[in-house]
Amino acid sequence: MRDGGRVQGAIEVLDLVLNRHQPVKDALRDWGKAHRFAGSGDRAWISGLVMDALRRRASIRDAMAEDTPRALALGTLAIAWEIDSEAMDAIFEGDEHAPEPLTAAEKGGFLRARDRAAPLHVAAEIPEWLTQSFKKAFGADAVAEGLAMAGRAPVDLRINTLRTEPERAVAAVKAKLKDVLESDLVIDGLRIPETDPRAKSPGAESIPAYGKGWVEVQDLGSQIAALAAGEIAGKQVLDYCAGAGGKTLALSALMENTGQLYAWDYDGRRLKAIWARLKRAGVRNVQVRDGKEVETLSDLEAGMDCVFIDAPCSGSGTWRRRPDSKWRLKPEALKRRMAEQDEVLAKAQAYVKPGGRLVYVTCSILPDENEERVTAFLSGRTDFTPVPASEAIASSGRLADGAKARLAKLEGRHGAIQLSPHRTGTDGFYVCVLEKAAG
Repeated sequence: MRDGGRVQGAIEVLDLVLNRHQPVKDALRDWGKAHRFAGSGDRAWISGLVMDALRRRASIRDAMAEDTPRALALGTLAIAWEIDSEAMDAIFEGDEHAPEPLTAAEKGGFLRARDRAAPLHVAAEIPEWLTQSFKKAFGADAVAEGLAMAGRAPVDLRINTLRTEPERAVAAVKAKLKDVLESDLVIDGLRIPETDPRAKSPGAESIPAYGKGWVEVQDLGSQIAALAAGEIAGKQVLDYCAGAGGKTLALSALMENTGQLYAWDYDGRRLKAIWARLKRAGVRNVQVRDGKEVETLSDLEAGMDCVFIDAPCSGSGTWRRRPDSKWRLKPEALKRRMAEQDEVLAKAQAYVKPGGRLVYVTCSILPDENEERVTAFLSGRTDFTPVPASEAIASSGRLADGAKARLAKLEGRHGAIQLSPHRTGTDGFYVCVLEKAAG
């Protein structure tokens, strides 16, 4: 395909997302099925343009004075990809599959983006109704945080020490991907840097080390969050809301396949992927449970050294990877999530034994789901006390040199840490550790 046809393809995908309310992943898949002639390079180029348009939707909509699929696609080409109107005209000329030629109004929008002061929600690329929450979370850094969240995300890998030694895994990955980087935050982390949006990203699944179970795909922020469980080798641990099992695998590695790890989720369908992942990773200390909590977890009450809560949340910390979810999030949905988080905390604490710990994690950057939920949980009770998250994470023994001090600087209320693309180069994760009184 020529670039003009690719632009038209991106407009069609954006129409499916914005006007037919399809998740972007589904829209890209359906467009590809309907256009079999598009090769993998074409689909990657179209996906890059669509994803960047959704990441930068607020500022592009403001500059173009329109929120149509065409305006977003063309605005992204000009503003994010820095293709000027003359070059765009040349791309479209003579291509029967290209969009209609640029209008004077569209060219004016390209220019407005370069010299116009914008309100915070536009500058930070966030929904306007989240302005106050963003200010509360990040203060003077709100715009920088929003822009980082509107960037492209790398692919992070966690070395699976249940299968191999770190040095062996690093050598195997670097033999396949020359530009892979070793993390400066965790000793078991590797990073494949983000690529040009017009190019096809390298797939981690194509790395032999992945097929052998030597590495797992897991964002660095998620890896750090899992380390907050601390020293848990040989202990009893409950992964509450385990889902597909990404953190279950990390916790099992941290436990060195000793003790007992219970992976529970009320919805068995969410656990479907966990079985193959446990086998490939060489995990042997996990019991998978699903169904009604009162029937499946009653024997664990007050018996866990650590209860790890990967709470249901807005997913705002993953906006780099799922930019369409940023615009689908509504106030009513956020309120429902907050109620679920209160319920999860209230129920999960019952499984913590005296002297044990409760680790509360979300992939959110919104205080409404994070420190405010912990504050509400602690209100009126004296049996749980906050523990500095950096201390808990460091006790795992898996932090890189100097990382503890870096994380300690991020600690806020309740000793919790908010990770983010701007602060730590990771997805947005909130990590809070609470210790139960010994009784």
